[in-house]
Amino acid sequence: MTSILRPFLLPPLLIRLLLSALATTFLPNAAAADEIQLIATGEGSSAPLQPQCAVDPAGKVHVIFGRGNEVWHCRSLDDGTGYTQPKPVFSVPNLSLGMRRGPRIVALKNRLVITAIGGPQGKGRDGDVLAWASQDQGRSWAGPTRVNDVEASAREGLHAMAGGQPNPAEPLEAVWTVWLDLRNRRTEICAARSADGGLTWGPNRILYTNPEKNVCECCHPSVVVDGQRVHIMFRNSLDGNRDMYVMSSVDGGTTFSAAEPAGRGHWKLNACPMDGGMLAAFGGKSPTAIWRREGNVYQSSAGEPEQLLGPGDQPWITVGANGACLAWTAGKTRNLMLQRPGATAPELIAREAGFPVMASGGLVSRTVLVWEQRQSDRQTVQLLNVQLKRVAGVIP
Repeated sequence: MTSILRPFLLPPLLIRLLLSALATTFLPNAAAADEIQLIATGEGSSAPLQPQCAVDPAGKVHVIFGRGNEVWHCRSLDDGTGYTQPKPVFSVPNLSLGMRRGPRIVALKNRLVITAIGGPQGKGRDGDVLAWASQDQGRSWAGPTRVNDVEASAREGLHAMAGGQPNPAEPLEAVWTVWLDLRNRRTEICAARSADGGLTWGPNRILYTNPEKNVCECCHPSVVVDGQRVHIMFRNSLDGNRDMYVMSSVDGGTTFSAAEPAGRGHWKLNACPMDGGMLAAFGGKSPTAIWRREGNVYQSSAGEPEQLLGPGDQPWITVGANGACLAWTAGKTRNLMLQRPGATAPELIAREAGFPVMASGGLVSRTVLVWEQRQSDRQTVQLLNVQLKRVAGVIP
């Protein structure tokens, strides 16, 4: 006789579907089930720090980071299932690293460009923006070429780089580098342009001089190239305020507009917050900025009031055909927050995270997110292939 008390057994597939539904119902802030990949790990002098990423026009992802005085590189596999083993590609004497200092990468159609700041003495006594270029997906590199034409003027160690669509009059894409420059015994915004994919660099141009003496001394600048439009953002220091300013060019960098505040509020602060925000632009539209003011993260477009995104710091933004994707860190547990295009609220991706960076590009508008993360007593670099359509999942 069969007992009516026999346990009711569900098929394994049905169990998985029920668990997924429960996760969606009871974890409204859960991160999407994107694939997070471990790129590098280490401790002490071998700890991987300050990762950066770029997506080339074909959709291949390139990741770099600093480890001691070396710059390491890896790229996505052709089948998109993973990444090559990171390897050191060159060393930089006293590589500037930490607090948004570190190497930068641009992925052009036929070339990769990496810049980094270092110098023989280090510790802020000297520092040059150095550039390398590769025409074989990072297997070999030419360089370094010094970008700043006054030696040691980039010793603050903070810079940005971006590449753009080809100028019809030039066979290769333009690359811009912007850095905090000290050649005139004050902190200024300086830039240089390469018209040949990072092999050589044109004359340096001081694009902004603070009338009170210095722009904010320890916040990284940002630059984005959108066709013939070049946009630059930096944190200024005027009238006791540490506010973000944006300047733009619509003629390939021949002329720039006057620097204007990115938002309408002010941050009265007699110190440097070491947090430069990020700027993005796509399709000839006005640039979108994300930055920190006091303990909050804001987003704004040119001429519009800023929007509060939430508490946090170290924000980053990328913009593609699907819209803006935003990331920042928040809270005592250093929560990594991600807000996808079209979303009205961020998701929690990871804890014990720092310095998120994103990039978009490729034929399918691929978006990736990389960041530093502590795991036990080790430092890691993690990568998320961002799904633009949200899927239910569980917080890591």
